Amino acid sequence: MNEQDRITAIQTIVDRVSSWQDGATEGTVEDELRRGADEVGVELGEDEIRRLADVIQDRHRTVSAAEVLAGD
Repeated sequence: MNEQDRITAIQTIVDRVSSWQDGATEGTVEDELRRGADEVGVELGEDEIRRLADVIQDRHRTVSAAEVLAGD
């Protein structure tokens, strides 16, 4: 899987989790990100999961996985 495909897959996971996790605890959001990554076969490091979960919790709007993970 190339980097663009990886980001696209992660964005799909982030969109799914963001759409129904409004108000969920950070631990729940992290668990759902892990579950989604496992389902699509994308490896996400713990730091990446934490950063994505933080942004999902903080921004109650669209989250760009590419922006959050930029620089990795």
